[in-house]
Amino acid sequence: MAKHTHSFVETHDGFLGYGMDRQTDEDTVAVYLQKFSDDDLMKVMLKRMSDAELAEVFEMVSKLLKVHLTEPEYHRYFLKDDGP
Repeated sequence: MAKHTHSFVETHDGFLGYGMDRQTDEDTVAVYLQKFSDDDLMKVMLKRMSDAELAEVFEMVSKLLKVHLTEPEYHRYFLKDDGP
């Protein structure tokens, strides 16, 4: 059974747009990130991104994980394991 899900993008039927209100912003970012991480799109995008762009995405995601997740949350939600 797969550990990762991308169900929000499949079920969301509300408005998408950024800058309207917090909930719409959160919904929009969730849809964009889930669509962006689609396997077929990643096959295209990753090959076209520069080394600097790859590093920028990696560093931004790593920073957000460190700032917003505790160590147990990092293992549970990102790594999908039982932790250290």
